[in-house]
Amino acid sequence: MTVANTPIVLGRVNGLFGVKGWLKVYSYTRPADNLLEFAEWMIGRQDNWRPFRVLESRVQGKTLVARLGDTDGVPLPDRDAAVELLELDIAVSREAMPPLPHGAFYWFDLIGLEVVNRDGVPLGRVTEMMETGANDVLVLAGDRERLVPFVYGEIIDSVDLDAQRIVADWDPEF
Repeated sequence: MTVANTPIVLGRVNGLFGVKGWLKVYSYTRPADNLLEFAEWMIGRQDNWRPFRVLESRVQGKTLVARLGDTDGVPLPDRDAAVELLELDIAVSREAMPPLPHGAFYWFDLIGLEVVNRDGVPLGRVTEMMETGANDVLVLAGDRERLVPFVYGEIIDSVDLDAQRIVADWDPEF
């Protein structure tokens, strides 16, 4: 599987909605309803994905719901067919992701990158991202856990996805 069609997990099937095969879905995107913008989903885990077409979707109160069909558009017939998808991940192909402006990055692209300060001192690897009220934060694992605000141009000097490296203006003692 090439990087272009590597599934990017954006949500999870977390319930059933009604008796006609609709699903409740939990979105990892922000805003949450961005998940509904994709016309095709892959549902599964790791290397076991099954393609689906999103036939209908909407925000239902505080929940997202979707009606899926196979690649020919034949809908899931009923609740019994939908139950097989419970607790599985929802992904889209990388090539389906919209391009971002300069200085913006998808969080999944930052996970695993090495972070060094301006002097080249290793600070750790990005293990996750945290959303705070003020800004996003890189969670780094290394000799110890570090939390580095992801403020591009102020604290983050550069992100080089090809080199798998982030350079930050950050004191290694923090």
